[in-house]
Amino acid sequence: MAIYMVYEDALALMKRFTPSESLQKHMMAVETAMRAYARKYGQPEEKWAIAGILHDFDYEQFPQEHPYKGVAMLREMGYPEDVLEAILGHVDSPQHPRTSLMSKALFAVDELVGLITAAVYVRPDKRIQSLELPSLKKKFKDRAFAAKVDRESIVRGAQELGVELDEHMAFVLEAMKADAARLGLG
Repeated sequence: MAIYMVYEDALALMKRFTPSESLQKHMMAVETAMRAYARKYGQPEEKWAIAGILHDFDYEQFPQEHPYKGVAMLREMGYPEDVLEAILGHVDSPQHPRTSLMSKALFAVDELVGLITAAVYVRPDKRIQSLELPSLKKKFKDRAFAAKVDRESIVRGAQELGVELDEHMAFVLEAMKADAARLGLG
């Protein structure tokens, strides 16, 4: 059983299974936020990045079996159980409670990066650098905007992570700003 804990291997796996550029960008944005939270909490950054980059890698190939099919594949490849538990926990299910800090962070950032990305796309300049927290909060409150983004998951994610919602939103926004070029938001 191989142990894949190298980011480049995880990135290659994600790209092999995910033809959609928008879903690839989403997973990279989640990875960015996970790296930032790993640094904040003194956790292993590469491991958290791998959880972020792989959390949806099976979605396009196996939408009905997501994330279970992907987790089974990753388990066979030797990925560590804490990464697999985090990936299972990003789907809100009572069968997979979020007990680790990594799983709580992954759940907390997943929907939020989608909201931030959508907010950037409607900006006149299409640049994340011009998006400020008050504008993001306004988009968050507008349920018609990015209607598929689960606002309750964002709120619950911040609560489970133990941070105030505004602090969480600002933290993830700043992390994504720092990685704007790679995320296509610059």
